[in-house]
Amino acid sequence: MALKNQSCEPCHGGASPLTLAAAQAMLNQVLGWELNRNGARLSRHFVFADFAAAQAFAVQVGTLAESEGHHPVLTYTWGYCDVVFYTHKIGGLHENDFIMAAKVNAL
Repeated sequence: MALKNQSCEPCHGGASPLTLAAAQAMLNQVLGWELNRNGARLSRHFVFADFAAAQAFAVQVGTLAESEGHHPVLTYTWGYCDVVFYTHKIGGLHENDFIMAAKVNAL
């Protein structure tokens, strides 16, 4: 099943984050995203025509995140919105982060 059609599963502390190899293998399912912090973060830079469009997108991402119970770091200003996913409880990436990235791409 495509990532964008999946739902985030609650992640409990103590679970292991994805290895760098596993994260790299999933990266091809979320076009435009990149791994950073040695594979512990998943991020994407979205470009918009103005502040209002960037803000509207940030609100859409926030609404989606709230519905899935999995929240990104959002930074937006005039003309762009940066979205960063990682799973705080495990200090790295989980399949949920890739699910959310796919859902954001579908916006």
